[in-house]
Amino acid sequence: MPITFPKIGCSNARALSEALNVNSILTTLDLKNNSIRDSGAHVLSETLKTNSTLTTLDLQNNSIGSNGAQALSEALKTNSTLTTLNLGSNSIGDNGAQALSEALQTNSTLTALNIEWGSIKDNGFQMLSDALKTNSTLTTLNLRSNSISDNGAQALSEALKINSDLTSLNLENNLIRDNGTQALSKALKTNSTLTTLILGSNPIGDNGAQALSDALQINSTLTTLDFLANLIRSNGAHALHGARALSDALKTNLTLTTLNLQNNSIWIEGLLAFFETLNTNSTLTSLSLGDDEIKGKRALVLLESLKTNSTLTNSNLNLGHRSIIDDEVQALSKALKTNSSIITLELQGNNIKDKTALVLSEAFNTNSTLTTLYLGCNSIGDNGAQLLSEAFKPNSTLTTLDLYNNSIRDSGAQALSKALQTNSTLTTLDLWGNFIGFYGALALSEAVMTNSALTTLYLQNNSIGESGAQALSEALKTNSTLTTLDLWGNSIGFSGAKALSEALKTNSTLTTLYLQNDSIGSIGGQALSEALKTNSTLSTVNFRNNSIGDDGAQALGEALKTNTTLAILNLAGNAIGDNGALALSEALKTNVTLTRLELQNNSIGDTGAQALHQVSLPIRCIIGH
Repeated sequence: MPITFPKIGCSNARALSEALNVNSILTTLDLKNNSIRDSGAHVLSETLKTNSTLTTLDLQNNSIGSNGAQALSEALKTNSTLTTLNLGSNSIGDNGAQALSEALQTNSTLTALNIEWGSIKDNGFQMLSDALKTNSTLTTLNLRSNSISDNGAQALSEALKINSDLTSLNLENNLIRDNGTQALSKALKTNSTLTTLILGSNPIGDNGAQALSDALQINSTLTTLDFLANLIRSNGAHALHGARALSDALKTNLTLTTLNLQNNSIWIEGLLAFFETLNTNSTLTSLSLGDDEIKGKRALVLLESLKTNSTLTNSNLNLGHRSIIDDEVQALSKALKTNSSIITLELQGNNIKDKTALVLSEAFNTNSTLTTLYLGCNSIGDNGAQLLSEAFKPNSTLTTLDLYNNSIRDSGAQALSKALQTNSTLTTLDLWGNFIGFYGALALSEAVMTNSALTTLYLQNNSIGESGAQALSEALKTNSTLTTLDLWGNSIGFSGAKALSEALKTNSTLTTLYLQNDSIGSIGGQALSEALKTNSTLSTVNFRNNSIGDDGAQALGEALKTNTTLAILNLAGNAIGDNGALALSEALKTNVTLTRLELQNNSIGDTGAQALHQVSLPIRCIIGH
C-alpha cells in the first residue's frame, strides 16, 4: 500500500526508519514535499542498506543536498530491491551526482531515476554518463531542468553509443545547443534501445534539428521525440531550415510515432512541408505543431490538409483560446466532415456563440471519429446547446462533451437531456458553471433514469438547489451506469442531502460524489452517514466546507466502523472540533479501507490531533493547512 505522510522532518524520518527496519510488506514509500533534509536522508539510507521489500522511494522536494545524496548512494551500492528513486527538486549538485554515478556502477536493480531540478552541471553529468557506460539496469533517466550544456550532452552521447538498456531520457529545460544536439544525433545513429528523447525548452536551432533529422533517417528504435519550445524555424534565408529537414526525415523514418514541435517558429511553408510528408509517412500518429499563433492563414493551411490526411491517428487538434474567426470555423467544419483521424478537438475559450455552434453541429452529424469535444468557456447559450443536442442524437462516436461555463440555462439542459435519452455513446458530460437550475436538473434526471452509457456528470455551480438534488436522487435509485456525480456549490441543503442518502442506500454503481460547499450542515452529514453504513460502492466522498460539525463527524465515525469501500474522505472546513476528531480516530482503529482523510481548516485542538496521529500510520490524515 502506498503511504504518504504530511510535513515530515528529519526527526520524524528517524521514527519512520525504525518502523521500516521491522516492516516486511511495504513496497512504496511516498515522502515528497517534506523537509527531511540531509540528516533525514542519512537515517533513511541506513534503513535501505538492510530493507528487502521497498521498491519505490519518492523523496522529491525535501531540501536534500549533496551530503544526503551521498548517503543514499552508499545505500544503493548494497540495496537489492529498490527499482525507482525520485530525488527531483533537491539541490544535490555535482557532488551528489558523482555519488549516484558511483552507485550506478554497482547497483543492479534500479530502473528509474529522477534527478530533475537537481542543480547538476556538466561535471556531474559527465560522471553520470560514465556510469551509464557500465550500468545495465537503468531504463529511465530524468535530468530535466538542470544546467547541462553542450559539454554534458557530448559526454552523454558517448555513453549512448555503448549503453544498451536506457529507453527513456528527459533533457528538457537545460542549456543544450546545436553542438550538443549534433553529438546526441551521432549517438542515435548507432544506439538501438532509446525510444523516448525529450529535448524541449533547450536553445536548439536549425543546425541541431538538421543533425537530428539525419539521425532519424538511420535510427530504427526512437518512437517519441519532443522538441517543445526550441529555436527551430521554417522561414528566413536557410534553404534547409530545421522544419524542412525534419519533415524530409519523416519520409523515410519508419519508427517515430510522436513528434512534438510546439512553440517553435514554424510558419506556413513549414506546415506545408510536414503535411506533404504525411502523405507518404505511415507510422507517425501524433504530430504537434501548434502554438499561440495557429490562426489566420496558418490555421487555414492546417485545416485544409486535415481534410484528406489519414495517417495521423489518435490526433488532438488544439484550437483553444485562439480567437478563431468565421473563415476558420467554416474550414474546420469542412475538415471534420471528411477527416478520419482527429479524435480530440479543443475549442475552449473562443467566444463561440450559437451561430458558430450551428456550423460545427453540421459537421458533427457526419463525423465518425471524434470522441472528445471541449467547448468550455464559450457563449453557446441555450440555442447553441439545442443545436448541438440535435447533432448528438444520432452520433455514435462522441464519448466526452465539455460545455462548462457556456451560459446554458434550463432549456439548453432540457435539449441535452433529450439527446441523452437516445444517445448510447456519451460517457462524460461537463456542465460546470452554467445556470441550469432546478428545471434543468429535473430534465437531466429523466435522462439519467434511462441512459445506459453516461458514467460521469459534472454539475458544479448550477444553482440546482434542494429540489434539483432530490430529482437527481430519484434517478440514482434506478440508474446503473453513473459512477461520478459532481454537485459542488449547488446549495442542496440538508433536504437534498437526505434525498441523496436514500438513493445511496440502493444505488450500486456510484463511486465518486462531490458535495463541497453545499450547505448540508450537521443534519445532512448525519443522513449521508447512515447511507455510508450500508453503501458498498462509494470510494471517494468530498464534504468540504459544509459545516457538519462534531455531530456530523461523530455520525461519520460510526459509519466508518462498518463501511468497507470508502478510500478517500474530505472533511476540510467543517467546524469539526476535538470531539469529532476523537470519534473519527476511534473509527480508524478498526477501519482498514480508508487511505486518505482530509481535515484541514477545522477547529481540532491538540487532543484531537494527537488521537488522529496515533492512527495515521496506515492512512493519510491531513489536519493542518
